[in-house]
Amino acid sequence: MKISARNGIKGKVEKVEEGPITANVKIKIEAPDEITAVITKESVKDLNIKVGDEVVAIIKATEVMVGKE
Repeated sequence: MKISARNGIKGKVEKVEEGPITANVKIKIEAPDEITAVITKESVKDLNIKVGDEVVAIIKATEVMVGKE
């Protein structure tokens, strides 16, 4: 499958919760995939980010799409 978006995260569907109009799809991210965030050096300093820290990568978007091969 080819798509133009480059912010995809590979994973496995763990749960599907269907509502009246939409569905929530829980996806388990597979290792060893990585996400790289480009942030300011000031943010690195303000958050005291260093190698070995546990952090959360947040994807800022209006929607998350799901693709399947």
